[in-house]
Amino acid sequence: MKGLKLSLMVLTATMLAIGLSGMAYAFHSGGVAECTGCHSMHTPKAGASFLLIGTDQSSTCLSCHQQSGLVTPSSYHVSTADADMPVGVAPKQRTPGGDFGWLKKTYTYAPRAGAATVTDAGETHGHNIVAVDFGYVADVTNTTAPGGTYPSGQLGCQACHDPHSANRRLSDGSYVQGGVLGQATAPIIGSGSTGTVPAAGQAVGVYRLLRGLGGTYNGTTFNGVAIAVAPSTYNQTEATQQVRVAYGLNGTTNSWGSWCANCHTGMHASTGTVHPVDVALGSAIANNYNAYVKSGDLTGTSATAFNSLVPFAENTGDITTLKAHASNTNGYLNGPATSDQVACMSCHRAHASGWKNMLRWNMEGEFIVYNSLYPGTDTTPTVPQFAQGRLGAETQGAYYDRPVTQFASYQRVLCNKCHAKD
Repeated sequence: MKGLKLSLMVLTATMLAIGLSGMAYAFHSGGVAECTGCHSMHTPKAGASFLLIGTDQSSTCLSCHQQSGLVTPSSYHVSTADADMPVGVAPKQRTPGGDFGWLKKTYTYAPRAGAATVTDAGETHGHNIVAVDFGYVADVTNTTAPGGTYPSGQLGCQACHDPHSANRRLSDGSYVQGGVLGQATAPIIGSGSTGTVPAAGQAVGVYRLLRGLGGTYNGTTFNGVAIAVAPSTYNQTEATQQVRVAYGLNGTTNSWGSWCANCHTGMHASTGTVHPVDVALGSAIANNYNAYVKSGDLTGTSATAFNSLVPFAENTGDITTLKAHASNTNGYLNGPATSDQVACMSCHRAHASGWKNMLRWNMEGEFIVYNSLYPGTDTTPTVPQFAQGRLGAETQGAYYDRPVTQFASYQRVLCNKCHAKD
């Protein structure tokens, strides 16, 4: 018995050391985490509010979600340390939401000989979280959310995610608020991000602890709920295997466009003057998506059509269905049905990307591949309006390391995945 106990102790220590313990992946566990992970009762960060261990909320988040010295994408990290992305090196993390490190990548170039210099400012690459301890500052151009009123000086991880979330999904698939005085509901047993279906009398959290269900933060009411399922491993290079987050929806209130519109109301207010969102693709667009392989090649089939650079929202809120579709191994590559929808994430990443306006691909030139190369200042021929001050490796990094051969030798922008105009 003594030998067995010793063996178990050694095994446990080994699992903790190499990160295989379930505890290593379950800090939030679908709801509020251990208080002392973010707060210190007696020795908080000097100048911090709320007894936080970081100067501000996002700095506290990045104390775990950024790690120096990483050379490859790793687990739950969403930001690359400055020292790990010097000039000419792309940020390292490849999460579906992107790497906030792109906010610190500013490029200056002359698009053509004799033309005025153009600056591609880092702040245009994503949501400018305020994380003083990690060098992230507020957007200096937009004082409020484009199309809305949320103040940029107060934008942080906590603006979209609720670290104290009591929102939950019940065993019958319904979503409810917890923490309501006079109300009793099922306890949260774990994360609601990877498709767990709780047993009767239990609940899981909502996807990525995103705000919703009518909760209010900093003057903004977050209506509806954002529905999705991600594979358990989601931060990886996509050189050979894509990461598919199965985005879902449940009616017009519980759609991704309506959720983003909680802050960006004006982006969805003008019919005919903005790109449609939360509308069915229809047969023409769905057929284009499924047939489109690359510029000039419309020989694809629905069974292999999915491209994580152009995702879509499936017309279902059923978690079991979405879980079957979430993959990080090319396990499910089916393209959209006619009833599936275009969503904000079809074109944008939620955190930041290598391109302006947090787009998934470069919209500032006709070609994302030129002469069978990712454009860069080090490629031949060098075409400044396509390279835009980047090295070819940085461009490839922004596309999550995909081999250039996945695209046409002269690949035009990926609007064509739906519109097939190239």
